Amino acid sequence: MTDAFIAFIRHEEELLLLQRSESDSESSGLWDGVYGIGDSEEDVLNRVSECTGLALEDLEYVRDGPALGIDIDGRLQDIAPCLVITTNKEVTPAGRYVDSAWVDPGHIQNYSCIFSDLEMEDSHKLFREMYGSVAAYLFIVKTGIGSEMRVADEMKARLSGQGSLSKIQDEIFAILNPTTMRGYVVVESSALHHVEKLIGRSGGRDPKARRGLNQTPLKNAKTVLPGEAPLGDILPMLEPKAVTSGIEVGCIVEIVTGAFKGEKARVTSVAETKEEVSMELYEQPIPMTLKMRGDHVRVIERVE
Repeated sequence: MTDAFIAFIRHEEELLLLQRSESDSESSGLWDGVYGIGDSEEDVLNRVSECTGLALEDLEYVRDGPALGIDIDGRLQDIAPCLVITTNKEVTPAGRYVDSAWVDPGHIQNYSCIFSDLEMEDSHKLFREMYGSVAAYLFIVKTGIGSEMRVADEMKARLSGQGSLSKIQDEIFAILNPTTMRGYVVVESSALHHVEKLIGRSGGRDPKARRGLNQTPLKNAKTVLPGEAPLGDILPMLEPKAVTSGIEVGCIVEIVTGAFKGEKARVTSVAETKEEVSMELYEQPIPMTLKMRGDHVRVIERVE
């Protein structure tokens, strides 16, 4: 680590942002992690505890990332990011900090954070880049509908090769293909540009930014949506759900497989432990009751 650092504090899926006071001599009113001076894990944890009121026994130092050279008032200062985990969310801002907020990492871009007031190109991204270097974001790749699995498999194949993409293997942490997201693949990575390089579309949609780059676009991977995806929007889609999820007594369903394919029925009971539904065919001349797996029917009319 260098002498200066910014500690990012995580509690489960949320990140702590601290707001500097308006009287602060640097970055007044902007949001920050915990800025400090020190070159050891002990220095970092003590500073975090001092500025947040969190007890040392509630804190765990995880890792640090490469220092960034930040031009502050004409002086280049190396600042290293580091990640700290806390088991307690009760924060009392102190020192140069007057307010706090626990946020989804995908929402950092909605806050005016330190460095955004510097006269540097893309300075508004510096704080987010520093966090990404010690943690990760979720990025959404837009694909052709029906080709999500092929795109995900090709991404994994590219990363497992020995070519130029092997350099970003440590920057791509997961490739996810949620079945509920048609036309999209989710990639967990430290930064957007790594995902763009993976699909062969560095520079985004701007032809000028891509000019001169030697890259092979991945078929059916169209683009990376701008910005980091909020965890709160994506994580629920990654949780396995029972096949009876969303099916209630009284719903009208259509059978999608088997001898009664295309028939409509009214649900009379749902056995979630067996992932099974009981239903009554109501368009047949003779009433008939069936039991089928929840994924063998689809809801076409819900209970009001």
